[in-house]
Parts: sequence; C-alpha cells; structure tokens
Amino acid sequence: MDKYSWIGLTLMGLIVVGFMFLTRPSEEQLDAQRHYYDSIRVANQIADSLHAVSERQRQELADIEAQKQNVDTTAEHRDLLAQKLYANFAPAAFNQEQTIDVKTQKLHLTFSSKGARIEQARLLEYKAYGDTVNPLSLFRPDESSLDFTFIHRGNDYLHTSELNFLLADDSMLGDTVRQLTWRLQTDIDNSWLDFVYQIPADDYIVRFSIVPHNIQNVLLQNVTSAEMSWFQKIPQQERGRKFEDRYATLQYMFVNGDVKNLSESKAENKRLATPLRWIAYKDQFFSTVLISDESFESADVESSYPLDPITGKKDMRYIKQYNTRAVLGFMPEQNTQLNFRYYLGPNHYNTLKAYDKNVAKADRLNLKSLVPLGWKIVAWINMILVIPMFDLFTSWGLHIGIVILLMTLVIKLIILPFVFSSYRSSAKMRVLKPQIEEINQKYPPEKMQERQQATMALYQKAGVSPMSGCLPMLFQFPVLMAMFWFLPTAIELRGKSLFWADDLSAYDAIFTWTNNIPLIGNHISLFCLLMTLANIVYTYFNMQSQAGGGSEMKMMKWMMYLMPLMFFFIFNDYAAGLSYYYLVSLLITILQTMIFRWAIDDEKLLREMQAKQAKKSEKPKKSGFMARLEKMQREQQQYMREQAKKNARR
Repeated sequence: MDKYSWIGLTLMGLIVVGFMFLTRPSEEQLDAQRHYYDSIRVANQIADSLHAVSERQRQELADIEAQKQNVDTTAEHRDLLAQKLYANFAPAAFNQEQTIDVKTQKLHLTFSSKGARIEQARLLEYKAYGDTVNPLSLFRPDESSLDFTFIHRGNDYLHTSELNFLLADDSMLGDTVRQLTWRLQTDIDNSWLDFVYQIPADDYIVRFSIVPHNIQNVLLQNVTSAEMSWFQKIPQQERGRKFEDRYATLQYMFVNGDVKNLSESKAENKRLATPLRWIAYKDQFFSTVLISDESFESADVESSYPLDPITGKKDMRYIKQYNTRAVLGFMPEQNTQLNFRYYLGPNHYNTLKAYDKNVAKADRLNLKSLVPLGWKIVAWINMILVIPMFDLFTSWGLHIGIVILLMTLVIKLIILPFVFSSYRSSAKMRVLKPQIEEINQKYPPEKMQERQQATMALYQKAGVSPMSGCLPMLFQFPVLMAMFWFLPTAIELRGKSLFWADDLSAYDAIFTWTNNIPLIGNHISLFCLLMTLANIVYTYFNMQSQAGGGSEMKMMKWMMYLMPLMFFFIFNDYAAGLSYYYLVSLLITILQTMIFRWAIDDEKLLREMQAKQAKKSEKPKKSGFMARLEKMQREQQQYMREQAKKNARR
C-alpha cells in the first residue's frame, strides 16, 4: 500500500477510537442500565409466578368441577363449592348471565355479565366481503376472551372471566356518552369491584375502568400487580386471504413511543419486559386495540394460526389468532384504579391521527402507525404528498377511479422536467450510435478499458451524461413506492368498484380455477394483466431509444422484457387499485414518449452535438492570468537550467 492508504487507515482507526471514547456510557448511565435490567428480572419473576399459580388453580378448579358431577348438588353443597372456589366472591358465582346491546352511530357492542366484557363488536359502517346485509364483526362471543386475575386473601387466584357481574348502573353522561357499570359483589358489606364502560355516541374508542371499592378487605394486600389475559381470533374479512394475511399482525407500542410488531408471515411469540402503552390485534383494514392509561408493566404476546378442532389443520375461517398475558400495576390496599381504552375500528389514517390532535408529545398514542406507509422516506412522501392529495380529490366527491387518475397526472406533471431531460439524454446517445460502433470496431473486446475510455471521451465532447437518465428514476422510485404502500392499505378503496373490479382493495379475477398453481395461484387479475401488457409496450418504446451495443446490450434488452413478466406474478394477488394506478401511469408514460419523439429532431440534435464537439476540439484561448503564470514558469525553468550549468562548470 502507498502512503496515502496508510494515512487513510490511520485516520479511520483514530475516528473509531475517538467515537468509542466519546460514546462510552457514564457511571450514571451504567447505574441506570443496571436498575433497568433489575426491573426486567423482577417483572419476569412476577409474571412467571402469577402464571404458575394461576395454572395450578385452574387445575384445582377442574378437579372440583369433576367431583361436582358425582355428588348431590344441593343448595348447601353449591354454597360450599362456591366458597371453596371464589371465597368472598362466592355470591357472584351463580348469578344468571345476561347480555346488553349498545348501539352508537359507529358501533354495535354486546356486553356479557360473564366477566363483564365486550363479547361481540360490530362496525355499522362496514361489511365483510360477500356479506351485503350484516355489519362487519371484529369478533364474536366465541372468538375472544378477556380475563383479569387477582389474588384474594386465601392466596387463591380470582379469575373475573369465571364470574357473573351484576349491572349496577346504566345511565347517560350528558347527551352523548352511555355508561355501564358492572359490579362484582362480595359477601362483605361495602366492598366490591366495578367494571365501568363509557361508550360515546360517535367514536370508535370506548373507555374502560376497573374501579375497586374497599377491595382491600377481600384481596391480598402485600401484592403490587395483577394479571390480564386477552385472546382473540381474527376472522377473514376480505376477498384475498393471502393478501389479508400479509397485513395482519400483533402490534404494540412501548411507553417511549416506539412501535413494533410480531411477524406477519409466521407464528411468533415474544416476552416484552419493557412497559407498553398499547397492544393492537390488527387485520388488514381493522383493529382491536387495548390501551392502558398507566402501562402494561410487561407482557407475553403471541401470534399464531388457529386450527380446526376436527381436522387439526388451519381453520380457514380465520386469518390469525392473538394472545396476550400482561402484568398490571395494582395495589389492593390503595384501591388502585386501572384505566383502559378500547379502539374498535378501521385502520383509517386520518381517524387514527386525530386521536393525537392537541395532545402533548409524551401522551400521543401514535395509532396512525397501524396504517403501514413504508420505509421512512416513503412514509414521509405518503404523509406530506400522497395522503393530502388523496384526501383533497376524494373530498370533491369524485369516483375513486377518477381520484387515482388525477393523482397519477399530478405526479407525472411534477416529474415531467426530469423525464424530458432523461429522454433528451437518451436521444443524444441514440444519434451517437454510428460513432459508438466505430469505437467498438476500433477497440476489440479484449481492450475493454480503452473502449470505455474512448466512449466516455465521446460522450464528454458531445455533452452527454450517461447518468442523466437515472435522475428521473431517483425522483420516481420513492413516489412509486409510496403508492405501492398506500393504495393496498387505503380503506377508502375497500368495496369500491371500477369497471369489472367490484373491490379495488382486492384482486380483480377475470379467470379462476380450483387448484393453486405455483407463482400464480388460482386466478388471473385483469388489471394486473393489462398493466403487464402496457409495461411490455413501454419497454419496447424505451429500447428503441437506446444506443446499440454488443451481445451485452442484447442480453440487457431480453432482461428488460422479462421484468414485466416478473411483475405480473408479483402483483397478481395485489389490490386492483394498485395495478390500475400502474396501468394508468404506464399509459401516460408511453404517451409522453411518443410526444417527446415527435418534439425532438434527431438530425437537429446531432448537428448541435457536432458543433459542441468541434468547439471543444479547438485550442481554448488562455486567460491573461494563465498566460502570465505560464511565462513565470518558463522563466523559472530557464533560471534553474542556467544555475545547473554554472554548478557543472565548477
């Protein structure tokens, strides 16, 4: 290596060492890290303890229930059994289950006294694919469960899902909020546990609070936590199961604002020891989100595929199932109140974003992250360009197909100057084709370096930049990716028809068959097929403007024609709205290419380039400064030669 390489390596080493020195943690930071990992260890121990005791008690309950089937179930025996199972909560053991329906402008909720939970949630403004009558159900009674586990004085575990609450209050808070209070009674006067729901008339968020009243009389006091178990199956709601499964995931946000999710493509479980703000059971277009106003201290989360109880294979009625076991901060002696919020609604960007309006940054829910908008720069383009433009055009009451067409035209106009510059550069390279062929004949393939140098020299003289054709792609690619992420997740496309496509959020099958074929599936989407044909036509037009070459160029042309076919297999399952956008974009691009060809005269362009080549071949006139500088250099060189001669004579 030369000295410059050694200097470069030395500087790199100094930078690395300096960075390590500057970023090493201080003693205070090391103490904070030790405290953090200690808290994680304690939280995990609490979770394991709760789970182990809870499982043991469940087994005991099962044994008692088995014994119950073999004895006389008299009233006295029943009371003894309830006392054994539920201690001070025995009065709630044999209440009759009841359900209450609550309808708002957006939701139809069914509450069950068994566990005081929402057992069914329906969205009145939406319907599942193929059902034109019934509202869309986020979950039904047998598809979800919610259980809170507390420790009563007998050191046994109380599961709220096993007991029937009584409806203590059903009233209105003002004119817009209905309040339901479900009460879990005890055998001690003035001591109970309330589950309070507040349901607004025109919102997707339902407030939910666990309010203890003198509960320290019946619950163990030397504990600092309770456990929550939450389970839900996600029914198939859309036409394209494969595509819906791609966007269904369990998502969660830490209290510091970071949003993560489990794998969308496989079953996965994680132990999260860092406090969480919310946990979302997410489908492609709808979510059930449980938000803790305090935090979930830790949680075990799991995403899996439900199995059919008869066949043991995947239950095709459902996309996925989610399960959470979380630890909550709870101290009975202080009658700790636990406050939650349920979001039961669509993954609509503006709806979710509105919940953070006029909210301090530290308190923002960031629910808008439930709508996937792509990588950072792509998401930024979606937020500042694509979504505002989409909202503007849809606010005019236009058909969704016209909206996508207008968006395409606006995007094409924005990048038009760069596209024209790219085409002009390609035209310059095309008219230089004879000169390039002469260079190729002069320098055989063995002298590839000389051939490239001669070609670049020709481009430089003619004023051609081979890289100028890449500039439009640099501007187009992020926008194309922004639309790639936005359109399949835009709930506004759901159920909207265009020509033969009855749902732009799903594939538009023109041919279907029973068995899946590798790479293509069981259908052919017409918009995707038209997009592929338009892409082949565009590739042909584009190849006509390229300068010729050897076998390498011919191979590249074949690859360019293979790309549209690859895109067909990729986009055949995608939303018809996305394929429609790419089809319209390609048709406009083809029209632009034809106009550019008509507007640019190759012969005139060649004369301009030849004039530039001739001008650059002339010896450039030197400036006065450069002339004086060269004169000084000649005089200096003459002086040095004379001095050398004198020294030689001596």
